[in-house]
Amino acid sequence: MKDTAIIVVDMLYDFIDGSLACQGADEAIAHTLEFIKAHRDLPVVFIRDHHPANHSSFKEFGGIWPPHCVQGTRGAAIHEDLAPYADDEGLVFYKGEDPAVEQYSGFEGKNEAGQSMGEVLRLLDIETVLVCGIATEYCVRNTAEDLLKDGFKVKVLKDCLAWVDAEGHKKALAEMEQEGIKLA
Repeated sequence: MKDTAIIVVDMLYDFIDGSLACQGADEAIAHTLEFIKAHRDLPVVFIRDHHPANHSSFKEFGGIWPPHCVQGTRGAAIHEDLAPYADDEGLVFYKGEDPAVEQYSGFEGKNEAGQSMGEVLRLLDIETVLVCGIATEYCVRNTAEDLLKDGFKVKVLKDCLAWVDAEGHKKALAEMEQEGIKLA
């Protein structure tokens, strides 16, 4: 599995117990931690929603969401149990930093060096990605679809997901599977 990486999408406090807390978040964190520990040889890539306080996705600025994952707040931090695995800044990708642009997909994010996730995955000779995170219907789905479109083999770890709405979660999984994304 040397050509495989784990992609952890938005396992951040605002999506766990904050302003946009999602269903199944605690279980998703626990299962993701178990999976990472069982596959220590795989690189772990983290996606972080990382908004300025005036982001256009926030209701007060015309968006549909309450303020969340604001830079410098606890809500934007990776869960403490997973944070030790996010120690390589080259494998942490930030999205949503432009106040005028909504970004659900982590594929659009950049690391501290300004590289995209696709660039870094190719440098590591990654062909298969194992995607987990929050929320299934939004950022997980968009990230998985963009990875698939870019030529990666994509598997979504369904025990390692949290969601906004249970029906939306089930629908997103079924639709991703129809698109060629594997469920594991």
